[in-house]
Amino acid sequence: MKTIAQFLSEHNRSIHAVSVHATVRQALELMAEKNIGALVVLEGQQLVGMFSERDYARKVALKGKSSVDTQVRDIMTAEVIVMTAGQSITECMQTMTDHHIRHLPVLDAQQQVVGLISIGDVVREILQEQSHTIEQLKSYIAN
Repeated sequence: MKTIAQFLSEHNRSIHAVSVHATVRQALELMAEKNIGALVVLEGQQLVGMFSERDYARKVALKGKSSVDTQVRDIMTAEVIVMTAGQSITECMQTMTDHHIRHLPVLDAQQQVVGLISIGDVVREILQEQSHTIEQLKSYIAN
């Protein structure tokens, strides 16, 4: 199975982030513009949280707060579970399953965010790996 580093090198994507000082509305606008479901939250270059559609729904919409007046820092998920580039895609799936989360930031040795893995990424990679294994087995059996 691929490592996260291998996955990230094959899928050169931008990391979308928001400052702790941004309003929830600004974060939602960025998520809508990029068609994504979560953002890393940074203070300077340091990861301090995650902001997701789930955070908005549960901590703003359901509580009657205003997305214009509420800052991301006030509702973000501050206890962020992270991965490192050397870990495997399988480990990502296990971590996501164990913690009921859909996005995992990837940190380098200096604790800087170098990527973000989603559950969709993980499922696609595992399905692709299984398909490749099936083709190899078919080829082996045919010979």
